[in-house]
Amino acid sequence: MPELEETIFAPEPVGGEWLQGGPVSLGALRGKGVALIDFWDYTCVNCIRTLPYVVQWHRRYAAEGLTVIGVHAPEFNFARQSEFVAQAVKDFQIEYPVVLDNSYIIWRAYSNRFWPAKYLVDGQGRIRYYHYGEGSYRETEALIQSLLTELNPHLKLPPPMDAVRDTDRPGAVCHRVTPELYLGHQRGQFGNPLGVAQGAAQEYRDPGVRMEGMVYLDGTWQVGDESAEAAAKNSSIAIRYTAKEVNLVMAPPAAGPVHAAITLEPDQQPGQDVRTENGRQVIVVDRPRMYNLVANAQVRSGGLKLTAAAPGLTAYAFTFTSCVLN
Repeated sequence: MPELEETIFAPEPVGGEWLQGGPVSLGALRGKGVALIDFWDYTCVNCIRTLPYVVQWHRRYAAEGLTVIGVHAPEFNFARQSEFVAQAVKDFQIEYPVVLDNSYIIWRAYSNRFWPAKYLVDGQGRIRYYHYGEGSYRETEALIQSLLTELNPHLKLPPPMDAVRDTDRPGAVCHRVTPELYLGHQRGQFGNPLGVAQGAAQEYRDPGVRMEGMVYLDGTWQVGDESAEAAAKNSSIAIRYTAKEVNLVMAPPAAGPVHAAITLEPDQQPGQDVRTENGRQVIVVDRPRMYNLVANAQVRSGGLKLTAAAPGLTAYAFTFTSCVLN
C-alpha cells in the first residue's frame, strides 16, 4: 500500500476503447480533481470483491472532484468482447467511465502486473499511491479524501465507509488455500497420469485418486491454450481443494446455455450459482463469467466434480477464497 514520495506523473489512459463515460483526460483534471485508476477484469474474483468499494467511492466523491476510471484488461480472450464487459458493468452497477484495454496499452504504460490494481492520481497529475489486490479499503478512502482536501480545504467529507463484508473488518484472517488452477495447456495443472494433449479432442480418464491442486479430466475434452472444452456430453472435471469458497470461470457453447451437474462432498456448501433441478444440483452456464460453486462458512478441505450435460462447456480457471472472521 505504498504512498509515493517521488514525482511520477500518471500516463494518460489512451489507446483503448471507451465503453462508457469517456474519453477522460488526466491533463484536463489538473487543478480541478483527482483520479483513481482501477485495473480490473470482470472474471477476476479479487476484482469482483473490490468493486463494491470502488463503486461507492465514485458515488461518494464524484461531486467533490474524484474521477474513477475503470481500465478493463482481459485475462481471457472472451473478455475482450465489449458486450460481455458491458453486461458486467451493468451487473456490478458501475457508473464511472470504463475503457477496454484489450491490447494492454494502458496496462503497459503503468507497468502494471496485477488484477486488481489501483493508482491514485493527485490534482497535479502525480501518482501518489498504489495498491495491488484486495484490502486496505479504509486507507485508500482516507487518501482519496486527503487528496481532495488538498485541492479544496473547505470540503466536508463523510467518515470512510463501513466494511462491505465481515471478512474486511479488523480481526479477519486469510488462510493459505489452494492456489488458482488453470485449465489451459499454457498454465494448466492436470493430474491425469498421461498428461493432456494440446489442441485436439482426446479421451481422458480420471484415476479416482486425486491430489489437491490438480485438475482431473474425464471423458472427451479439447484442451486449448487457456481453457478446456467438453467435446462430448457427460465429460467431467474433478478437483480437491482447501478453501472457504470455490469459483470457476466458464463459458457456454455458441448454441446457448448448458447445464453442468455438480457433486460436492457432504460437508461442502453449494455456492450461489448452484440450483436444484429434479433432485440434482446443477449450474446453468449461460454466458462467460465467474460462477460460484462452493460457499462454506469456514475454510474446509473438500472435493467436487462438475459434469457437462452437453458438448461445448468451456472451463478456464478455478479460484479459491480464504478469509474468515475469527
